[in-house]
Amino acid sequence: MALNIPGVVVMVFFYLLVLGTGIWASFKSTREAKKCQGDKTEMALLGNRGINLVVGIFTMTATWVGGGFIVGTAEAVYNPAMGLIWAVMPVAATMCFIIGGLFFAKPMRDQKYVTMMDPFQIKYGKVPTAALSLASLASEIMWVTGTLIGLGVTMSVILDLSYAVSIWISAAVAITYTLLGGLYSVAYTDVIQLILIFISLWLCVPFALMSPSSSDITQTAFNNTYQPPWVGTLEADRAWSWIDNFLLLGLGNLGLQNFHQRTLSASSSETAKIICFAAAVIVPTLGIPPILLGAVAASTDWNLTAYGSPSPFERGETGLILPITLQYLTPSYISIIGIGAVAAAVMSSTDSALLSAASIFTSNIYKTILRPQASQTEIQWVIRVSVVVMGLAGTSLTFLDNSVLMIWMLRSDLTYTLMLPQLVCVLFFSISNGYGAIMGCMVGMLLRVLCGEPLIGLPPVLRFPGCILVDGVYIQRSPIRTICMLSAVASILLFSYLASLLFNKGLVPEKWDVFKVKAQESPPGGAKTVIEEKYCNYIQNDNDEVSEPMLESRC
Repeated sequence: MALNIPGVVVMVFFYLLVLGTGIWASFKSTREAKKCQGDKTEMALLGNRGINLVVGIFTMTATWVGGGFIVGTAEAVYNPAMGLIWAVMPVAATMCFIIGGLFFAKPMRDQKYVTMMDPFQIKYGKVPTAALSLASLASEIMWVTGTLIGLGVTMSVILDLSYAVSIWISAAVAITYTLLGGLYSVAYTDVIQLILIFISLWLCVPFALMSPSSSDITQTAFNNTYQPPWVGTLEADRAWSWIDNFLLLGLGNLGLQNFHQRTLSASSSETAKIICFAAAVIVPTLGIPPILLGAVAASTDWNLTAYGSPSPFERGETGLILPITLQYLTPSYISIIGIGAVAAAVMSSTDSALLSAASIFTSNIYKTILRPQASQTEIQWVIRVSVVVMGLAGTSLTFLDNSVLMIWMLRSDLTYTLMLPQLVCVLFFSISNGYGAIMGCMVGMLLRVLCGEPLIGLPPVLRFPGCILVDGVYIQRSPIRTICMLSAVASILLFSYLASLLFNKGLVPEKWDVFKVKAQESPPGGAKTVIEEKYCNYIQNDNDEVSEPMLESRC
């Protein structure tokens, strides 16, 4: 197969369109910064908290509908071992947005945090926050990896362009406009990208459904035609695993800076909540096209196509099923349009993850721990360098594996079992402290490792009820991730209570209280606690050259 020249031309046009939009948005950001005398860091990371409702809905939705979302959903539906019933990403996203809008958007936005790590910084101090920030950075980098894999496999199949070249070019474009305009560039390019995603995906579906090589998907949904029914099955012994996956992909995303950056940049708390609820409705509708394309692939006699036999599943190319379907079951010009949809999805998620990772490193590690005295200009350069470094790290990981679904699951695993328990406790449980946070992190991670993970070849040491041996690999049927998550929550609260009890009762000398738990308790006479003092200090630094993470700067 020769290089698809028309496809390459279309992709160049698309990249120029996105890059042009990003450059325009960067000029807008510069104009806004000149009007405003506030914090330039907040302008870059949160768009000066001026993202309106319409743009907010677009950027929240586009961030979630990435290459991993589209390619991974189609992969799950086509996979004979899974099927539609296991393709829970679109519905899980709805749960994520509803819970986020109800419980997280308002308290986070009202406190004027810059990143999701700010409440940890205020309550726990530098050491626990630094450790948790590194875990959050890892999850954002894995998000970049998963989205870029989706584009790389698609372009390599349809355009016959090198997998590496496809990924590096796309990463370079996303890095460039993110560098130029920060959140403004990310948000406004998301508007263009989401429109392209919606139009392109729905345009591809009718052509795939009408392919002469495919049977009626309503018939193959429940009949074993070319492979097991694409609807899939849910046996009783796998029910807990399904619940575990659903909660993992839904609640796990609440532990991502990606989500909170959108609510924190909203013009008000009410706007932030409405953005979440609107995205809860829109995102699942964008999951329908990849579901249908996966169903078509499962209903195809591949021997009747130029792809030939054996099927993609038998060749171990399940992760490539979306581009293979577009390439062999639709006209060439339609498959090129499909490439545009995947590229738009990838760019909209990649740029968001890059900025999220840069936000956490700059605000919670560099400015707070490494260089508290850093100037505004220095911080701006740190943001730019961070975007480049995080982009290179995420791009480099794409060569380890080409399964979008695997990367997506591993990233969600990290946020669900580690970050989500920490965030819930720091926001909603006053008893939590640094000691509990560290112990909760250790318990959650240790349990998760002991439970094993077949995706990376890690055998289980703890075998919960229902654990079975399949083809020489132990498979856990219990909801191990949820067990680890709940164990982490329990550990945080238990050890926080014990630490508070020991220091406040004088059972352990106060000089050993490195996280100042005793000082956090309400002193007599209505005096302010250490936490309240920290919060007030952050707010009072409004006119300082080096502003703290909590500052809000509005023109």
